[in-house]
Amino acid sequence: MSDKFGIQDALKRLGVQQENQGTSTGTQWLDSKEAYISSYSPADGKLIGKVQVTDRDSYELVIKKATEAFMTWRTTPAPHRGEIVRQVGDALRAHKEDLGKLVSYEMGKSYQEGLGEVQEMIDICDFAVGLSRQLYGLTMHSERPSHRMYEQWHPLGIVGIISAFNFPVAVWSWNSMIALVCGDVCVWKPSEKSPLSAIACQQIVSKVLQNNNLPEGILSLINGDYKVGEMMSKDKRVPLVSATGSTRMGKIVTQEVAGRLGRSLLELGGNNAIIITEHADLDIAIRGALFGAVGTAGQRCTTTRRLIVQGSVYEEVKMRLTNAYSKLVIGNPLDEKNHVGPLIDKDAVKMYSAAIESAQKEGGKVLVEGGVLEGEGYESGCYVKPCIIEAENHYKMVQEETFAPILYLMKYEMLEDAIAMQNGVPQGLSSAIMTMNMREAEAFLSAAGSDCGIANVNIGTSGAEIGGAFGGEKETGGGRESGSDSWKAYMRRQTNTINYSTALPLAQGIKFDI
Repeated sequence: MSDKFGIQDALKRLGVQQENQGTSTGTQWLDSKEAYISSYSPADGKLIGKVQVTDRDSYELVIKKATEAFMTWRTTPAPHRGEIVRQVGDALRAHKEDLGKLVSYEMGKSYQEGLGEVQEMIDICDFAVGLSRQLYGLTMHSERPSHRMYEQWHPLGIVGIISAFNFPVAVWSWNSMIALVCGDVCVWKPSEKSPLSAIACQQIVSKVLQNNNLPEGILSLINGDYKVGEMMSKDKRVPLVSATGSTRMGKIVTQEVAGRLGRSLLELGGNNAIIITEHADLDIAIRGALFGAVGTAGQRCTTTRRLIVQGSVYEEVKMRLTNAYSKLVIGNPLDEKNHVGPLIDKDAVKMYSAAIESAQKEGGKVLVEGGVLEGEGYESGCYVKPCIIEAENHYKMVQEETFAPILYLMKYEMLEDAIAMQNGVPQGLSSAIMTMNMREAEAFLSAAGSDCGIANVNIGTSGAEIGGAFGGEKETGGGRESGSDSWKAYMRRQTNTINYSTALPLAQGIKFDI
């Protein structure tokens, strides 16, 4: 493996160097009888390392330790739980550069985006620390005299976290750090395409757990393909499964969890659009569309996949956008002069190529030609050209989410038509409008406007901050993670009524005298 960018040294500092890593109860790595997952970098195609797949016996021990740990952790005062999360945040700060580098190398996103992902983890830790003193309930007036009513929130138990390759560490932290301050314990099943980044996170948090003499099972790790995730989805001992990934995967998980009357928190696919009106600041609009479409090589759930442009500015937007695409530099994500890195693997490249071909067969016109890059620097076979296709919203490929840098450009005349186009896909994650017209902006944000969980004005569809609830509607799954009151998903609500009178009046004035 080349160490031009210091990957080997980063791995050592992160503690990612043992082939028996893969399943952890918190601070102890368990031996498994299963085979290994090999992690190859899409940046250069080279083997980074191997991770043990979790077997049934190891899984059972993880769940046993997590169940035991919950008995203690749930009664630990929430501000004390917050202190542990604060220490996790500090540990992430200390390892930000190395972890960001590993995320970039293993997943393929730019180094700046890798650093940004770790910063997002740090930010959610800070948010969770404050939240640990704000798990508020409500008080209500009782209809019965000398009675008091209130509601409070209690932890659920074990939270299972299934994360995707495109944000191999941040989405875990969104769930785990919030769940921890709520009094839950967590079992994490990362993507089999980015397991080493998860190993590094487990190494970082295990030291915090050890330094505080905390029991095994508070933060655990399992590894493998869908079969390992299936064990958790079917497990009645796991009351909540938070799953991030494709809509297809989410439907499978939610059916399994619902079959045992558990809870699922889903953050699934996106087919996000930016509307550019005739009143837009085109400098901002082009920049927002460019990063939204090609950032992370189009592998964000919030990637801009459709650009819906008003007719009077359509030709100018098309000209400026194609010119901007011509200036993109594609290459190794750890080299900061490059704008676009690789797709995650060759299967993703095949889907990218098939999507372009399919869109053309439906009538799409290629404005910026795509294609797979070959030659020096592109040996992994995972580098592709960002592509722009003029298309219609009803095309089959436009209706689907392709996890690749393909942008569909389309025209509208009336804002009502643009909003209908924006909403006219099965997914409902992120959306944006570019306009300096207040009426247009407010119409987009109204109940008759965007049907997405995220609706922005004069910023793109990607780059959400941790302070707001993150998630979407329709086939995006309806879940909410991260900020606002998303913490309630990790707790159970309890309504309490206290009678401090000498009588026992019944609600609704019911009489039951003997």
